[in-house]
Amino acid sequence: MPRPNAVRYTGLAGSLFLAGAAWLGGATDPWEPTVTPRTILAGQNGVLLPLCWLFGTVLLILAWWWGRRNPPSVRWVWVTAGLWALPLLVSLPLGSYDIHSYACQGWQQAAGLNPYAGGVDLLVCPWIDAVAPTWRSTPAPYGPVFLVLAAAAAKLGGSLLGTIVLLRLIAVLGVVTIAWCLPVLASRTGVSPERATWLFLACPLVPVHLISGAHNEAVMIALILAGLVAATSERALTTGILLGLAVGVKVTAFVVLPFALLLIPGRINRFVRSAGGAVLALAVVSLGSGLGFGWLAGLSGSGVSVQWTAPSTAIGMTLEMLGVPGAVPVTRLIGMVLLAVLLVLLWVRTVRRGDVLRHAALALAVTVMLAPVFHPWYVLWPLAVLAVTSMEMTRWFLVPITVAAALCLPDGYNLALATKAQGAVLMTVLAGYLTWKVFYEANRNGLRSVFGGGSPDRDQRAA
Repeated sequence: MPRPNAVRYTGLAGSLFLAGAAWLGGATDPWEPTVTPRTILAGQNGVLLPLCWLFGTVLLILAWWWGRRNPPSVRWVWVTAGLWALPLLVSLPLGSYDIHSYACQGWQQAAGLNPYAGGVDLLVCPWIDAVAPTWRSTPAPYGPVFLVLAAAAAKLGGSLLGTIVLLRLIAVLGVVTIAWCLPVLASRTGVSPERATWLFLACPLVPVHLISGAHNEAVMIALILAGLVAATSERALTTGILLGLAVGVKVTAFVVLPFALLLIPGRINRFVRSAGGAVLALAVVSLGSGLGFGWLAGLSGSGVSVQWTAPSTAIGMTLEMLGVPGAVPVTRLIGMVLLAVLLVLLWVRTVRRGDVLRHAALALAVTVMLAPVFHPWYVLWPLAVLAVTSMEMTRWFLVPITVAAALCLPDGYNLALATKAQGAVLMTVLAGYLTWKVFYEANRNGLRSVFGGGSPDRDQRAA
């Protein structure tokens, strides 16, 4: 690792550059597509905006990568990550307009409307002009826990600005909770707390998408990790409640629940208490919010986006370019079926062999890979749990993190939109190669090598 101060201030410089990019071209009110590859090439925004975004992204990635080996202490990591987040706390939202959608959905919930009954264009919202057109007609795809939090932010904030400030505060509290959970879990699994905390908190996606963009992943991941801390403390009911609340933010958290239950040893009644706590927490929030369980029907709204960044979607796009009509819905369905099969296989393997956290992380990873939609901040789901396991070859983290960090321009324009055909073909080829690789490894070494086996000593050398 280079000198700690060199790492810290390289990342801070990157954060300052990105804060400049946010002020020059971040998410504004009203919505305006200020930055696209075409506008950059045409020089419509000058050179300062794209250079700030480019330098900031590169410097943050470099600092995160340089600092991954032997950070001085957990406290040093906390201070460093806090310094990197600070400039983005007081800038326009960066990399996405989703926070404006959150604000409108929170306003609807606070006004007694049902955000699952229609989009902001149907149910009205005073800040509708700030919502990206793609999401104006889409019902809320989030659980009632997050809508209750967004409603509190809208009610207390009063204005769009006030609501955004409070939504960002909620996200910051989520990140603070994550920062506390990571070293606790790492210590209990025999992993370096400093390294585990660094791998997640210093990841460039955290200041950009969890702090500046205030994505609700901050709350979901915080509840997941807190639930895992409770599970390793053998607190069955608390584990269930926390993971149930995580599912109430985004249903993705459900993937972790069956694995977390295996962390609680003892009689079957502990297992029942954990599962019952999850169901109870969801039921109380769902019914207490006045929304009931209608949020389950709204989950399909997130599939509106069709981009090659999701492998199952990319394969469908490639087939459609080759003349196969309606291929995308079919390949997405196949991807979801394959995901269900892999999740079951991972859980069965965990029952037989243990290593619960690693398999939970792998479950989140395959969920990200096989889901019909991918957004850069989704990478943080598995990374949060992978960070507290004895990871294999962390050098491979560099590629997905770099791609995810560079995928969204300052105002949220996704570069996948500018590379639809090329990206779909490349992703299809990559998916084909990875599929061959999995079967090859399974044939040579058995499923152990595919689903996270290997020697811890070898893992540390490869890292």
